[in-house]
Amino acid sequence: MITIYTDGAAKGNPGPGGYGTVLMAKVDGKAYRKELSEGFRNTTNNRMELLAVIKGLEALKKAGTPVTIYSDSKYVVDAVEKGWIWGWQKKGFKNKANVDLWQRFIPLYKKHKVKFIWVKGHAGNIENERCDELAVCAAEGANLKVDTGYENQ
Repeated sequence: MITIYTDGAAKGNPGPGGYGTVLMAKVDGKAYRKELSEGFRNTTNNRMELLAVIKGLEALKKAGTPVTIYSDSKYVVDAVEKGWIWGWQKKGFKNKANVDLWQRFIPLYKKHKVKFIWVKGHAGNIENERCDELAVCAAEGANLKVDTGYENQ
């Protein structure tokens, strides 16, 4: 079982943004932890929330892995857990934002056994707070990347 915590941040929305992802697992009694983050010069909070999930799932090597994702993003959690994403996909994502990221997410979601749990942001959840720190630090860093999916739309 893999546990992934995620968070995204954007200053100005749109503006500089970043994501933070923490992956945790126990294998044969040994704990593993990996932290991921990147910053972008112009993006949105929702894009960073979704990208944090994508990056966590992309880091998994074995297909069919049971994964629990903790996110403070109602946008992401509700879209998946309430099944909205499948209706959006069926309609070709007409009039929906972040199509490039949702299309990147879907095969990753199908590749693993994913469950989402919403957590309240900035409420003392240690791992969610760490993801927020990673996201904010990445957004404030030098050498911010270009979010081509956002800037080229």
